[in-house]
Formats: sequence, C-alpha cells, structure tokens
Amino acid sequence: LVRENFKLTPKGIIEALDLRRPIYKATAAYGHFGRTGAGFTWEKTDRVDALRKAVGATAEVAARG
Repeated sequence: LVRENFKLTPKGIIEALDLRRPIYKATAAYGHFGRTGAGFTWEKTDRVDALRKAVGATAEVAARG
C-alpha cells in the first residue's frame, strides 16, 4: 500500500515534501509538528482519499475511527 502510493527514494521524498525550499530556519526555531503553513508539506493530508480507496474504507468508516 505504502509503496504503491508514495515514492520512497530520496528523490521522491524530496519532491513530495518540496524540501529544496529554504524552510529550515523557521522549522528549527518553532518545531516540525502541528504546523499549518503551506510550506510545511509533511502535515498535508492530500493522499487520504487514495489511501482509503486502496484499503476499501469509506468516508463513513474512516469518520468512526
């Protein structure tokens, strides 16, 4: 599932997270987690629908936890 939906090569990770941007100073100063700014791509949930579909989960099932 993971390998089908994510490129796990160094290049794939760099591209998916857009890590060639100069965000490191802000990240180091305020931390990695819970960031809502557009520049902090590791908090994106843009692949949720594809992953739910891949495992056969519906939105209703996912909402129930």
